[in-house]
Amino acid sequence: MSWIDLLRMSGSNLKRRKLRTFLTVLGVIIGTASIVVMISLGLGLQESLYQEVEQSGGLTSIKVSGAGAGDSMYAFSSMSGEEEESKKYINDQAVSELAQLEHVTVASPVYEMWVNMLKGRYEGSGQLVAMTPEGLAAKNIPLATGTLPAPNSGSLELVYGNGIATSFYEKGTGKGYYETGELPDIDFANDSIFLILDQDGYNNNMGGGLDMGGMDEGGGQQAKSGTVQKHVVKASGVVEGSPDEYTANYYYIYCDLDTLRQILKKEFAGRVIPGQPSTKSGKPYKEFCYSYAQVNVDDIDNVEAVSARIREMGYNVETNAEYLNSMKSQFAIIQAVLGGIGAVSLFVAAIGIANTMMMSIYERTKEIGVIKVLGCSLKNIKQMFLLEAAFIGLIGGMAGNVLSFLMSAAINFLTKNGASSMGLSSEISYIPIWLVLLSMGFAMLVGVVAGYFPALRAMKLSPLAAIRNE
Repeated sequence: MSWIDLLRMSGSNLKRRKLRTFLTVLGVIIGTASIVVMISLGLGLQESLYQEVEQSGGLTSIKVSGAGAGDSMYAFSSMSGEEEESKKYINDQAVSELAQLEHVTVASPVYEMWVNMLKGRYEGSGQLVAMTPEGLAAKNIPLATGTLPAPNSGSLELVYGNGIATSFYEKGTGKGYYETGELPDIDFANDSIFLILDQDGYNNNMGGGLDMGGMDEGGGQQAKSGTVQKHVVKASGVVEGSPDEYTANYYYIYCDLDTLRQILKKEFAGRVIPGQPSTKSGKPYKEFCYSYAQVNVDDIDNVEAVSARIREMGYNVETNAEYLNSMKSQFAIIQAVLGGIGAVSLFVAAIGIANTMMMSIYERTKEIGVIKVLGCSLKNIKQMFLLEAAFIGLIGGMAGNVLSFLMSAAINFLTKNGASSMGLSSEISYIPIWLVLLSMGFAMLVGVVAGYFPALRAMKLSPLAAIRNE
């Protein structure tokens, strides 16, 4: 019996019991859709991680930290219990040494500090991140409007993160966006804002010593009030995204490093700049120290070697590649759990396939005996039943993938706003082509395995007993 004859007979046998075949296929459809959608949720989280890593400099980026300087929002995750804190500062000499390492393309210093912001009846705070023009360009910050800060302009130009508006609150009520659901009446792209670099002085003053009278927000660079200075700043750009869409730049304010350093040295002349180290006598440290250095490597294959060399120099290292590898193992566990939950439905469908094939054998006992008497080989009989089971798996797998795409689209539509606010991509469910092909192949495999024992039973039927069967 040829393969064409086997395919024709298998198809006609399935059509003979349309309702039973449909119900069996329906079980496979539900099982396939369940396992695909479950795995797609894990893949969606993984894709969000990849996007976050890309926004943080990609897999060829290395964050090099030394002794504490500046005021960072987050501690470095590379500081484990087994790794001693570096006693070396990241200064201009250190950055120059890092830039000269083999395979290093760019080494950019970064300085971070907390600042206060005032505008009318609103007050807020945020983390100011000062970088060189090369460092800012390497971050590939997506801007909704404007440009990156101009270098050495003499006045601070800021790039506001898309979530900075949520850090402002009304002075009178102390309520902000998360209490009222209303954003401050501030046009960050065009309005001038008072920036306070001396947080300690401002907090000690409780804001009462800041006299804004006689200050033109569109004019002068700064005004003194006691020991606290207010700097009038404007935006050079605003990060792309709404306040409800969390991004890697959500809470940050970016500015030019040289400009900020000049202003800090002038404002804190004779005093220790916030976050900067001091001598044993409490005097300002001779050199300006940075929070960390951002190092870019020419190829991902050289990241590990460069990281090891930097550690030998006495600095702490954090790479996106290490972070990604640690997260991959966690996502593998998540996907295995989600896939296992979906596989339960497919297992139930496999039982349905086995039941359908067994019932088919009982109903076609006489037919099996006739084709055996006519000379059909046992191998052909087994192939015929396995093909029927494979057809059920294939049809169910194809329809199940169609259903999974519809379910995935519905999930992404319903969770679009919530996913963005949590820092996830707009697609919380992601179905790649390989998952479609794999699920169809798996559905066919389940069908064949479920039909194997019924096929063996059909092979073992006695031809004479089968013909006499009523």
